Amino acid sequence: MAIVRPFKAIRPDKKYADKVISLPYDVMNREEAAYMADGNPYSFLHICRAEIDMPEQKNPYEKSVHERAKQNIIQNIEDGVFVVEEKPVMYLYKQVMNGRTQVGIVGCVSVDDYQNNVIKKHEFTRVEKEIDRINHFDICDANTEPVFLTYRDNKKIRSIVEGWISSHEILFDITTEDGIQHTLWTVDDDSVIKNLSELFGEIPALYIADGHHRSASACKVGLKRREENPNYTGEEEFNFFMAVIFPDNDLRIFDYNRVVKDLYGNTAEEFLKKVETAGFEINEKGSDVFAPTGKHIFGMFLNDKWYELQAKPEIIPDHVIDSLDVSILQNNVLKPILGIEDPRTDKRIDFVGGIRGLKELERRVKTDMQVAFAVYPVEIADLLAVSDNDMVMPPKSTWFEPKLGSGLFIHKL
Repeated sequence: MAIVRPFKAIRPDKKYADKVISLPYDVMNREEAAYMADGNPYSFLHICRAEIDMPEQKNPYEKSVHERAKQNIIQNIEDGVFVVEEKPVMYLYKQVMNGRTQVGIVGCVSVDDYQNNVIKKHEFTRVEKEIDRINHFDICDANTEPVFLTYRDNKKIRSIVEGWISSHEILFDITTEDGIQHTLWTVDDDSVIKNLSELFGEIPALYIADGHHRSASACKVGLKRREENPNYTGEEEFNFFMAVIFPDNDLRIFDYNRVVKDLYGNTAEEFLKKVETAGFEINEKGSDVFAPTGKHIFGMFLNDKWYELQAKPEIIPDHVIDSLDVSILQNNVLKPILGIEDPRTDKRIDFVGGIRGLKELERRVKTDMQVAFAVYPVEIADLLAVSDNDMVMPPKSTWFEPKLGSGLFIHKL
């Protein structure tokens, strides 16, 4: 059963919170981070992307970058930009995007739960990205950004959350430049914290929605600290890492679309014929953007035209992974017809998050690509089913919005 506990957070002082909050470290490059933080010395990008405070040639994976991040945390505490909670607390974190609301509980989860698969995964991680976050967390002596977890909705937990929100003062209420509203409440009542922890203790599993590298890295830092402290009791903070935990019913997964550089030697006519032969019914839609209307329906943009591709029943397997639309597209079009053997490494394919809209697919095809595929979004139920079966999603299957704000809380190890 899941362990969720309070922690003595480092967080922004109220008067600085709207200046500190930033996007997560992994949704931008160095140049974008520098632009976003320009003129704002309080931006959390000076911590999660500390290379922006160093010479331009600085490798963001170098340990000196993380040393700079550590110094920036210390300086912010000394300057009063950050404060340290007097006691372990939880938080409630509400995000509103385009009228849709999701409310999560901020607390710490267990390294052992990650190890024992109580915290379930659905993605592979890359070693170099893990090492980077291991160094960052270890040198900073803190989880600087939370992991995004979900769980199957629980009426008792939801009742406590809604009750607290309706009767307690807001800590932060920030609307960022992208239009996302971030609202935070401090849960400092020991009896309520105990009740929430006990209710999570009855939940069989938590699921990583976003943040597989942060989770894996936080776990490995915890294990490293255990080796360095052989008399550890299990209660030390390094045995836990920070997460925001949302009920599954609150969440929405956006589409994650594909663009390919060429037709692998085929003419457009040959390619369309091969797609049809591969098991798709093709309907030409013309110049108007076509968005998939349901599972196993794809949009395709080719030669300034949109097409609807409907997968026929015979190519839809009864398998939790292979029946996903991203798998159907990979196994029947991208690999056999376009020669994309491994989408993780092939330079001829790129991925476009659905938040950018389908017009972005048109733009890419008109600039540096030749064909685009719009994919119906994976559903939360699919993600949970894959995780429950200890399987791994195909690469670039899920895109969650809104992203968690970084800088609202830090967990010191």
